[in-house]
Amino acid sequence: MPLLSVTDITLHEHGSTVLHPISFQQQQGQKLALAGESGTGKSTLLQIIAGLIQPTAGEVRVDGSRVRGPQEVLVPGHAGVAYLNQKSELPKSLRVEQVLRYASKRPAAEAQALFELCHIGHLLGRRTNQLSGGEQQRVALARLLLGAPRLLLLDEPFSNLDRAHKRTMQAIVEDLGSRLGITCLLVSHDAADTLPWADEILVLQQGRLVQQGPPAHIYQQPVNEYTAALFGDYNLVQGADRRALLPGQRIPAGALLLRPEQLRLGPPGSGAPGVVRALRFLGSYYEVEIALGATIIRARTDARTLASGDLVHLSVSGKPTFITE
Repeated sequence: MPLLSVTDITLHEHGSTVLHPISFQQQQGQKLALAGESGTGKSTLLQIIAGLIQPTAGEVRVDGSRVRGPQEVLVPGHAGVAYLNQKSELPKSLRVEQVLRYASKRPAAEAQALFELCHIGHLLGRRTNQLSGGEQQRVALARLLLGAPRLLLLDEPFSNLDRAHKRTMQAIVEDLGSRLGITCLLVSHDAADTLPWADEILVLQQGRLVQQGPPAHIYQQPVNEYTAALFGDYNLVQGADRRALLPGQRIPAGALLLRPEQLRLGPPGSGAPGVVRALRFLGSYYEVEIALGATIIRARTDARTLASGDLVHLSVSGKPTFITE
């Protein structure tokens, strides 16, 4: 039996459809991510799963038990499910130790180990209004974990954090499954949060589930331009330029979608000729902008000797993707 089962969840609000019928399952221990642009329904779906919003139709089950919405219960929420949003919402001016003691359902030794996991052991004596945003987020997470949830819903947990606090929070989330046995469902619009972490990604577009699969498949074989854009840079090549890049191959209908790293720069005769328009240093690589027929292509290279006006030859590495949208 899956830990989480979402079946035909639909939401209508103010005469419009926010979520079209959405169904998926999550197994115990599986790291699942919801991706999509802001306003596409990710957070709303997460709150329905948490029992904080009443769906118009469909049902959510956690460990076989149906999640009831706020129209069905006096206190919204579901046993064994914890929900962390972007705002920590800690009680004002209490010491951290007080906030956590009131929430704890764990023995003292387990609680202390959890505080160390969340990197808050040194914060216990401080008051909540003396904490930075990143520290507040970690305390809020620890408070939820003290309730011993089986399913943790993370709603954009890194979005308001600086680089150092974000890395710390990412390391904590990575450890939750292996050290505490907690299954996580993460919502994010940032590919850097989902691609290296998730076992499977669900892509939402305008309230619809448009693609689901392992991160590598979502990145390499997006179903449309919207999905491609969520997970990194890409090129769209149409018309005769597609055939120039794929000589001798059968060219299906649709635009050719290529990630910059799929393009190889080689000597004359090794690919389609193009002219360098610009070279930009981006740290670990250079981005080279190339005019290929009627198309402007962006590729990656370590060849710092290239200059505007140079002739280069492009070939494609890996399986090409064609999209019709």
